[in-house]
Amino acid sequence: MTNSKLNLTVSRIAGLQCDLDGKGQPKITYHWDAKTPNLGILLTPKGNKSFIFETWFNGKNLRITIGKTDSWSIPDAQAEARRLKVLTDKGVDPRDERAQIDEKAKAKRIKGIAGLVVWDEYILARKLNWGDRHLADHKDMAREGGEKITRGLKKNQAKIKEAGILRPLLALPLNELSREKVEVWLKSEVTKRPARTRLALSALKAFITWCGDHPTYQKVVHLDVCDRLTRELPAKKAKDDCLQKEQIKTWFDAVIKIQNPVIKAYLQILLLTGARRNELAGMKWEDVDLVWNTAIIRDKVEGTRQIPVTPYVALLLGNLKRVNEYVFPSPTAKSKRITEPRIAHNQALESTSLPDISIHGLRRSFGTLAEWVECPAGISAQIMGHKPSAIAEKHYRRRPIDLLRLWHSRIEKFILDEAGIPQPQEGTAGLRVVA
Repeated sequence: MTNSKLNLTVSRIAGLQCDLDGKGQPKITYHWDAKTPNLGILLTPKGNKSFIFETWFNGKNLRITIGKTDSWSIPDAQAEARRLKVLTDKGVDPRDERAQIDEKAKAKRIKGIAGLVVWDEYILARKLNWGDRHLADHKDMAREGGEKITRGLKKNQAKIKEAGILRPLLALPLNELSREKVEVWLKSEVTKRPARTRLALSALKAFITWCGDHPTYQKVVHLDVCDRLTRELPAKKAKDDCLQKEQIKTWFDAVIKIQNPVIKAYLQILLLTGARRNELAGMKWEDVDLVWNTAIIRDKVEGTRQIPVTPYVALLLGNLKRVNEYVFPSPTAKSKRITEPRIAHNQALESTSLPDISIHGLRRSFGTLAEWVECPAGISAQIMGHKPSAIAEKHYRRRPIDLLRLWHSRIEKFILDEAGIPQPQEGTAGLRVVA
């Protein structure tokens, strides 16, 4: 290490080179200012040159980098070295001072950070605990908007997608997101789209709670942002759309006329399994076993559940073509699977006398129709993927797939009998179709 002292000039600093080691390779080299004690220049083998301050402090060697020689002037570096020396003589550690400065700068930066930036970080941190629909909802709530919508519209027609419902709030700096601003937003949105507003307020409240627990954001977020605002929402009406026994035949007659074989099979299987719409839409062929007639459904409660593939459902699945990895494919969808079955379903029911039946109403119908065969509530709930509601169900019921199949087949037979459709015999050749 060179211990030479130099009268520093710009040209002299530019000409400094690293010393060579015993193998002729450049090594870290130090040069010291002849005018200012404790001020030096550090040279690295990669060609970097920095002003440094070095002294003894509390019995140990203390070295601090002031800055690069092409960023600091020689007079400024000399002044900084003298300032640091005054601090150490007073017993103040310059590293503590720098940490305080960095902390203040960080606090200032965090204070002005946009809610959208933190929202993206929140999604990244939580998405592994969410289902696909929940994740999509969170992204949709903060979308920028402005994209053209052509799907479902006539040729040469288009609409502009609106910004996400929470974007006006999340576009604010996080520290400016106040209860008063959320209240104004709430009163504006709740009259236009109450259901969506309820969901958005719930998501915002969870986001604020997460920020309150985050070591970086807890000092800038206002935890009372959503306090007592749910009382501003209209009372939530429980949906009760459900197929009754006498309506089953009319429903099947209408759905079987749907020209799209994928949607036709999807809607029938949705009713006959009681699955959630996205659980079934996301089912892949690798999850289906048409030899042993079982299927794996990825749900939002347990992660996955195994259900029986009943005879008629097996027949429907066996007749579907394997276009890609999804059981219910869609060549036009970005996700490569069916995404919006409501349009075809609503069109099929337009010519009938049936009341409006939602896609989720088919799931509700399965649970209701299961009671006609006196199926134990715990069994139908397990098939549907409901969270156990009693201690006995949660800790003491581990039903084998064959017991589920026994009752599930009875439920299917009852529904098909009402629809005037014969239930295939389990184990026939038609049920063993494997593409």
